[in-house]
Amino acid sequence: MTPTPRLLALAATWLLLAIIASAVPVLMMPWLWLGGTVAVGILIDGVRVRLQKPLELQRRLPGRFAMGEAGEVRLIIRNDSSQPAMVEIFDGIPQGAVAPTLPWSGEIPANREIRVFHPVTLSERGESTFGPVHVRRVSPFGLWTRKTQHLAGEMVKVYPNYEPVIRFALLAMQHRESPMGIVRRPRAGTSRDFHQLRDYRDGDPLSQIDWKATSRRQTLISRDFQEQRNQSIVFLLDTGRRMRALDGGVPQFDHILNAILLVSHVALRQGDQVAVKSFGGSDRWLPPVKGAHAMPVLLNHLYDYQTTAAPSDFSGAVEQLMARQRRRSLVILLTNLRGEDGKELIPALQVLKSRHLVLLASMRERVVEDSITQPVESFSSALKFLAADRYVQERREILATLGALGILTLDSTAQSFAIALANTYLDIKSAGRI
Repeated sequence: MTPTPRLLALAATWLLLAIIASAVPVLMMPWLWLGGTVAVGILIDGVRVRLQKPLELQRRLPGRFAMGEAGEVRLIIRNDSSQPAMVEIFDGIPQGAVAPTLPWSGEIPANREIRVFHPVTLSERGESTFGPVHVRRVSPFGLWTRKTQHLAGEMVKVYPNYEPVIRFALLAMQHRESPMGIVRRPRAGTSRDFHQLRDYRDGDPLSQIDWKATSRRQTLISRDFQEQRNQSIVFLLDTGRRMRALDGGVPQFDHILNAILLVSHVALRQGDQVAVKSFGGSDRWLPPVKGAHAMPVLLNHLYDYQTTAAPSDFSGAVEQLMARQRRRSLVILLTNLRGEDGKELIPALQVLKSRHLVLLASMRERVVEDSITQPVESFSSALKFLAADRYVQERREILATLGALGILTLDSTAQSFAIALANTYLDIKSAGRI
C-alpha cells in the first residue's frame, strides 16, 4: 500500500503541531492523544482497504487492429463490496501504443459494474501484447492506495492499414472508383472474354454486334465482354534494409504493404489470383490465392512482415521465384531503386522477363525531391542539391534502360504509390499484356 497526499498532509500537520506543543508544555498531552487517535484511524483505514473484496475485471479487445488506426478496448469492472470504490485504472497497453484517455479514474458503486471504453492506437505491425491491468484503489478515508494487477497478458495482431482497400470497396459498390483516383480505361481487344448479350447501345462498334441474336430478336444485340479472369499476379516484395526509410513518419515498407492490399483487392475482384514472395533477409512465400476468402488469407500472411538489415539480393529472388512460379504471371517487384542496383538488377529482370511480364514498382523518397526543389543558399545546401540530383539521375538511367528492354516500370512517391500501382495493373489488364 502507498500513502496518499491526504495522509502526508495529515502527518505534516501533526508535526507542525508538535512545534507548538513543545513551546507550550500544557498542550503536549492533547497533542499525544491526537497523534494516537490519528494513528489508530490510519491503521483502521489501511486494514479496511486490505480486507475489501478485490475488484473483478474483464477486458474485451478488438478482433484486429490496423496500424495507426484507433481500436476500441473495453474494460468491465465489477465491485462486489458493500462500499463504493474510488479507483484509478491503467490498461497494460503495448510499448509504443497511444491511449489518450488513460489512466481512467472514477467511482464504482457498491455491488455494481461499469464499462470503460478507451481507444488504443498501435504504431507497429505484427504481434503485440497487452499486459495486466493496473488498478490503484483508494481506502475509505482516502489515506491509502492499494495497487493490484488483474488479468494475464493477451496477444493481438496488428495488421497493415487497409482503410484504402475498404474505401475502394465502398466506392466500387457504387461504381465510383474514379473519386479515389483509380481509373478504369476499357479497351476492346483480345484481353477480353465474352460475358453476356445485351441490347445495342449508341457507340457500340459494329464488330461487337451479334448478328445471329439480332436476326432472332429482330433488334440489334451486342456482345458484352469482361476482362480475362484467372490470371496470376505475383508480388516480389523487398524486405531489405533499404525499405526502412521513413516517408511521412511511416516506413516505406508499410506504404508498400498498403499498395499490395489495394492492388490485391482490385485483382481479386477481377477474378485473378495473387501470390507474394519476399526477399532481402526473408524468404516467405504465399502460393496463389483466389476468391472471396483470399483477402483474409493475404492479411494474415502480410501482417507480421518486417524489414531486415540484410541487403537486397535480386538475383537470388528471381531464381527462387522462377522455381516456384512456372505459370506466366505479372510479377511486380516492389523496392526502392538505387543507382548501384543496375549491374545486378537489370540482368536479373531480363531472366525473369523470359517467362513472366515484369513490372518494377519503385518508391522514391519525398525528401529527395524536396532537396532538389529547395533554393540553394549555402555551400552545404549546394552539396545536398548535387547529391540529390545525382541520386535521381542514376535512378532515371536505370529505369530508362529497363524500359528499353521491354520491362515495365513505375516510379512514384509514397503518397500516390498505391493508386498509381492500381492504375498500372488495370492498364496492363485492359491492354492484354498478361
